[in-house]
Order: sequence, then structure tokens, then C-alpha cells
Amino acid sequence: MADDTLLDLTADIVASHVANNNVAVGDIPGLIKSVHGALQGLGKVTAEPEPELKPAVPIRSSVKPDYIVSLESGKKMKMLKRYLHTSYGMTPADYRKKWGLPADYPMVAPNYAEQRKALAVKIGLGRKPKTETAKAAPAKAAPAKAAPAKAATAKAAPAKPAPAKAASAKAAPTKPRAKKTTEA
Repeated sequence: MADDTLLDLTADIVASHVANNNVAVGDIPGLIKSVHGALQGLGKVTAEPEPELKPAVPIRSSVKPDYIVSLESGKKMKMLKRYLHTSYGMTPADYRKKWGLPADYPMVAPNYAEQRKALAVKIGLGRKPKTETAKAAPAKAAPAKAAPAKAATAKAAPAKPAPAKAASAKAAPTKPRAKKTTEA
């Protein structure tokens, strides 16, 4: 409210009260102050005190090897993230902040996390792919070492060159060459 409006309302209320009730002259300044303060307080919104948070289970006993107990409801879960989002609209960060939990507080049961980790390692997740340079270096070194071995096997088994000829026969046919004639 504007200051002028507030003063007008205070004056009207005090005048009405004094007109209808017996008030000592010394009490009027206190009455004006209390009415003015009450009117000022009406324009302000007072926040309700937040209820004291009490978890469904003690925080220390909320993490077990096979499950995690939700501090919101007391339910035993393997994974809390989805449950918190669907039931309470909370993110893990909101949940940790609300209950004063450390940043490394788990959202997944420890044994379940180990099972998932073992499965990921088994199927090869998390490995870095080999780079082109790493593949190229062994490939260059391998033919140099393999060349003498191929020569030795070629002497022992003459049938090996035959498939090489067959592979060249499968190549695209070439046009017959024209005979060169010499004119003199």
C-alpha cells in the first residue's frame, strides 16, 4: 500500500475506535502505532515455517548391499533416480540437497551396480577403440616378418600359386591387342 493510503486508513480506524470507546489520551499514540503496524503487516506475505524434515529411515541405514531405502517413503529400491522423478518430481541433486546428503551418495544399490559393471565389462563397454596409427604400425611390421615364411611355404607347397592365377583370371577381361605392323 502507498504510505498516504496507509496513514488515511490508520487515522480512520483510530478515529472510529476512539469515538465508540473510552480511551485515555496517553494510550492514543500506542493505539496509532499498533494499528499502523498491523496495516503494514497485512501487505506482506509471511512464509510458513517449513516442517522439520524427518526421513522415513535413518540416513545411515538407508544404503544396504542389495537395496537403497528411499528417505521420502521408506521403500526399498535398487535404483532411486527414476522412482524419485516419477513419484516426487525430484532429481538426484534435489534429493541429496533436501536430505543433506553428500554428492557421492549412491542412487543405485551397491550389489546391483557391481552386477551392471560386470556385464558392461563382459560385453566390452568402456574400452577405447584402437586408433588408425596403432593398427598401421603392426601391419607394416607383419609383412616384413611374414615374407620369408611365405617363401618357405611356397617351396614346400607349389599348389599355392595356382589360386593366385585364378584370382587374376577373375579380373576384368581385357581387349585383345592389335598387332603392330611395320611399314617400310
